[in-house]
Amino acid sequence: MAKSNNEPRLRVIPLGGLGEIGMNMTVFEYGNDMIVVDVGSIFPREDMPGVDLVIPDTTYLEQHREKLRAYVFTHGHEDHIGASPYVLKQLPAPVYGTRLTLALIEHKLKEHRVSGISLNVTSPGDVIQIGAFKVEFIHVNHSITGACALAIHTPAGIIVHSGDFKVDYTPIDDRTTDLGRLAQLGSQGVLALLCESTNIERQGYTMSERTVGETFNTYFQKADGRIFVAMFASNIHRIQQVVDAAVRYHRRVCLVGRSMINVSKVAMQLGELVIPEGRLLSVDDIDRYDDNELVIITTGSQGEPMSGLARMAFAEHKKLEIKAEDMVIISATPIPGNEKSVSRVINQLVRTGANVVYEALAEVHVSGHACQEEIKLMHALTKPQYFIPVHGEYRHLYQHAELARHLGMDEKNILIANTGDIIEFTAKGMRVTGEAPSGEVLIDGLGIGDVGNVVLRDRKHLSQDGLLIIVLAIDHQSGAILSGPDIISRGFVYVRESEDLVEGAKTAVRQILDTYDNIALGDYAELKASIRDTVQRYVYSSLKRSPMILPIIMDI
Repeated sequence: MAKSNNEPRLRVIPLGGLGEIGMNMTVFEYGNDMIVVDVGSIFPREDMPGVDLVIPDTTYLEQHREKLRAYVFTHGHEDHIGASPYVLKQLPAPVYGTRLTLALIEHKLKEHRVSGISLNVTSPGDVIQIGAFKVEFIHVNHSITGACALAIHTPAGIIVHSGDFKVDYTPIDDRTTDLGRLAQLGSQGVLALLCESTNIERQGYTMSERTVGETFNTYFQKADGRIFVAMFASNIHRIQQVVDAAVRYHRRVCLVGRSMINVSKVAMQLGELVIPEGRLLSVDDIDRYDDNELVIITTGSQGEPMSGLARMAFAEHKKLEIKAEDMVIISATPIPGNEKSVSRVINQLVRTGANVVYEALAEVHVSGHACQEEIKLMHALTKPQYFIPVHGEYRHLYQHAELARHLGMDEKNILIANTGDIIEFTAKGMRVTGEAPSGEVLIDGLGIGDVGNVVLRDRKHLSQDGLLIIVLAIDHQSGAILSGPDIISRGFVYVRESEDLVEGAKTAVRQILDTYDNIALGDYAELKASIRDTVQRYVYSSLKRSPMILPIIMDI
């Protein structure tokens, strides 16, 4: 701990991952040195129409860019690396992470044409000196290869950042979570623990990944036709189990979906995914084999409309279509908010006559996140002086704080933080001393942050109430009305079937024009506002609707 107010203070600043599942990003700062752990993204919510991706606000990093020493990544899931090409392009610094994690980041950087970033591969057990920090990588089990917890050694003490983890005693790669090293750190003395909270509401332990492999064997043995397995592309261990089952039952494997192909290609190049020679097919070669020789591994476990599974279910895929003899295994659980989309796809698959297997019917998915007993073990081994729950919605953070209290931690040493809180550790303890700029940056196509609250408000307005366009042509010299008013409707009413309403709106506009004897040439702001307000009132009184009104005046 710092002994004097004149000494540099350790600061921890979460810029994402609190109050939400995803967009994980945490700043660690000591003196003139700053490192960033994870740079994640999150999928847009329903109230963000047209938005492709949401990333954290990096204003604080920009304000202190001279301190930025490195980015450190715990693993390669999108909620931890998804924002990396956008952030690294604007704020470049060396990157540290395990082999698969950096390979996935490198692929993203190439896609976004970001170059010149130093990528440094680490292994569990490595300790990297970065400015005032020594960052130690500790192997943990998760649903992707190369996941690590971090022990961040600082002059003020050791911070343990759990990353995403579970305790799997029979993992696919036979490498268990390094509980021994976590216990050693606890014996040395851990200043603070930042531990994930995703599954804090679930009692007991998370099942082993091998459980899913046993289920695959059972269903592969029963299947007579093609087998489709939908899952997250990043779950390399599960893809490997599908491949192993396919080989065992003399089937060949086809990968479908852009992310599935890209991630699997990277994993095969690194040796993390092994598909025997002659067992991997292109989608173009499927017709050469009988149905009982095929396994198709695809994206779409979350019901995404443009994913491989959804397009195959609704007969919109160019090469494949689900039919009655097929078996479809959905090896995932819906992310909160995706339940309706997943249900829609399952219903369509059942309509086709396919044999659909999902989590409610069989153990075709296990979580990659720790349940209560594993989280208790993390606390018991590390024995932290202070605790900050991370990676979860507010209710998850609250329940995790309650668990820490039940384990005997002093309530004064537990902090349920908010995104942007500047948390300082001093000789007097842990406290929030300020607030850093934080929030969401919306990605729409190539635009970064150019879609704000006003644009989103307009998009929601258009999606809910539609648009009414009023077009006039005015003589530039005399101010006389040359044509119009003409009315165009989009998403509001069908003009040909609403002639009375349209004529009433035109009459309302004409009445306004009659009051403007001398239209200020070239300056129609007041006229547009009058037209907008008058038509808005007329439409609402007629239909009790409030479309967006857009007057267009052509100056001829």
